[in-house]
Amino acid sequence: MRGEQGLMVDLAAHSIPHRVYEHPAVFTVEESADIKAHLPGEHTKNLFLKDAGGAYWLVTVPADIRVDLKRLPEAIGCKRVSFGNAEDMLRLIGLAPGSVTPLAMINAAHGSVTVVLDAGLVAAELVNVHPLRNTATVGLSGADILRLLRHWGHAPVIAPIPTKDAA
Repeated sequence: MRGEQGLMVDLAAHSIPHRVYEHPAVFTVEESADIKAHLPGEHTKNLFLKDAGGAYWLVTVPADIRVDLKRLPEAIGCKRVSFGNAEDMLRLIGLAPGSVTPLAMINAAHGSVTVVLDAGLVAAELVNVHPLRNTATVGLSGADILRLLRHWGHAPVIAPIPTKDAA
């Protein structure tokens, strides 16, 4: 596991502009509302999923959408999905729930987890994600997140993510 130090080395090595914001630990999108109010850019949430065929998926979407899990498999090319467990998350991406980020793919073996990015996030100039811990947020462009994922040997799926209407 390369961890946050490896992440910072890669950001510097690829001259990726970014800004790190330190803050109290947050575990849910709701808990991060105050942080979101003070940081410009897109904010994210991450779903660690396992499909009916046994494959793992890390899906990163805008924080304010409700993902339609019934329609998601068709959009990303897999079978029915359910949430993965904390033990598999730790084993595969080296993080516990509450700290999940697409940047965790720095720790993932090639082919162990398929990362999915919402198409809108990839196009965003500023995307806020955890830098492998939930006591900070790092802001960088969607294109640079994509570039890092590819550098680490992953082939992200970029898709419009199906959403549920707010109830």
